[in-house]
Amino acid sequence: MLDWFAVSPETTNDLPVSHGGRDALAVAAEAARRAGEILRRHQYEQKVAWDKTEGHVVTETDYLAEEAVISYLRQEYPEWGIQAEESLQTAPDTEYLWIVDPLDGSRNFNLGIPHFCTSVALVRRGEVLLGLIHDPIREETFAARRGGGATLNGRPIAVSPRGTLAESVVGFDMGYDAPRAQRALRLALGLWPSMQSIRVMGSAALGIAYAACGRIDLYFHHYLFPWDLAAGILVAAEAGGVVTDREGGPVSVHSQGVIASNASLHAEFLAKSRALA
Repeated sequence: MLDWFAVSPETTNDLPVSHGGRDALAVAAEAARRAGEILRRHQYEQKVAWDKTEGHVVTETDYLAEEAVISYLRQEYPEWGIQAEESLQTAPDTEYLWIVDPLDGSRNFNLGIPHFCTSVALVRRGEVLLGLIHDPIREETFAARRGGGATLNGRPIAVSPRGTLAESVVGFDMGYDAPRAQRALRLALGLWPSMQSIRVMGSAALGIAYAACGRIDLYFHHYLFPWDLAAGILVAAEAGGVVTDREGGPVSVHSQGVIASNASLHAEFLAKSRALA
């Protein structure tokens, strides 16, 4: 377990401690670390991969990592529900629900591109309480507690201070729905060259995390699932960002799109994207 997550039960913000006496965020960090070890171990191997849907790759490693996360979360909080990308376990009657993506960026992973992560979020009645995004290759962990700020490896982070899109690097991803992917590409083309550069990230969770720490100035996506964005929307919000759905409305774990940036960039991007629609 990472030392900076070895916190005392007094820091749980009223969340129950685990059966092992651990803080909930420390449990999320250890679960993600275990998945990350599996991803690191298998990243250079010949992978068995197939398409779940057109363009949506899954590998055997996705399932191995997910099994490691679920096993540990069940050990520490057996009474809480789990929703994971590959097994889609749910427990609708539980107050607390873990939302897990064991490998966000499966296409990158399958191609040997070292840009992928594990995402773990804790939700209570639809509200994200904890969010954690772990990059096992760079050994970077983005984390947030509701009302407690956001960190990268234990150090506070904040969204970009840039004031205009003309100064900015914009990140986005296309997802697995062709019409929405085309819409994202048309939007990026319509905005160019009135910004510094564009990045297609290949991992929505890392894209949102990079917006949260200012590595990119804005991130958007048109087609997401709860496990793609649950952790990231809290990390970005706690980093001082404005985080909405793709149309500028309130964001939730059930939103299908996201915009994450600072207030001025978010407003300018939303206005320009509406004008280009």
